[in-house]
Amino acid sequence: MFLVASYDIVSDRRRARVANTLKDYGSRVQYSVFECNLEHGRLSEMLRRVAGLIDEKEDSFRVYSLCEACVKRVKTFGKRGIYEEPDVFIV
Repeated sequence: MFLVASYDIVSDRRRARVANTLKDYGSRVQYSVFECNLEHGRLSEMLRRVAGLIDEKEDSFRVYSLCEACVKRVKTFGKRGIYEEPDVFIV
């Protein structure tokens, strides 16, 4: 499932923690925007982790799910294309 995650977080500390968490799930494409290609279990894990980091009274975190046909219609300009899962992971 292809997702776009974005956030607006007031605290520098919380913002950094959310950004570092999202790096485990996808690629940063703009300062507060990540693209992720996740299976349902990984999505649930990501949402649970981020929910534990934000302050719901001050912060905003959004996830947009795109269907395969929608992903093919995404237009990008500049130095980065659409996030693709690497074929090989080095551990």
